[in-house]
Amino acid sequence: MIAKTSLIKVLILISAVMMFNVVSAQNDSIQESTSWNKFIDFYDLRGTNTITTGVGTAVMNGDFQDPMFEIYFKGGYKRFITPHFGISISYHKFNLAYEDVFNFGYMSFDLNLEYLMLPHKRVSPFIFGGAGYNASNYFEETATKAQAGGGIECVIADGLAVSLFTDYNYVFDDTLDGLEAGDSDDTYFRIGFGVNFYFGGAKKKAKLMGGRTVINSNLIYPKKDRVTK
Repeated sequence: MIAKTSLIKVLILISAVMMFNVVSAQNDSIQESTSWNKFIDFYDLRGTNTITTGVGTAVMNGDFQDPMFEIYFKGGYKRFITPHFGISISYHKFNLAYEDVFNFGYMSFDLNLEYLMLPHKRVSPFIFGGAGYNASNYFEETATKAQAGGGIECVIADGLAVSLFTDYNYVFDDTLDGLEAGDSDDTYFRIGFGVNFYFGGAKKKAKLMGGRTVINSNLIYPKKDRVTK
């Protein structure tokens, strides 16, 4: 189990490094913003409010061998306090399983603080962390937890973005898999693909603009009179 768990962690770490390298290369090739203020671009591309959705897989790291990758869904709401920082609340539904041992359904309610690294770019890495409440189906078993993760978001149209993300969840209980053994509590990983719907921010954009327009922020100077014979 230790070898397989280590392999999973290494694969996730490698994936994170690869994603970061990809987004760095893409951002280097993107032209600099033509806006007079880069923070205006955040409200053009994104917004202050976000409806988040996602689908992916979850895998257990507990007291048994041979964990299985199972289905995972999420939905939530995120509010950006600034273009860089947002607070999100989300609901997650997933299964955790071990081969030939058990396959149970779980849910979690997560509260996270998120940092968007490049809010004025179409492609940006992000990281997040927070606390949550974990429960089995019908709330037969419950426990608090802490989580942290990250990913990459790409705005494909103004107000619409897709993302790849992963998170690590540490449950403050060692009976998540039905067995209390070892010195550490149970943990699990989630990896997913998300679609984010942005809206709002018109008032903040107007305040940042301060009455400026594209015309008067890019002054056009007349050409000097030509000397003709």
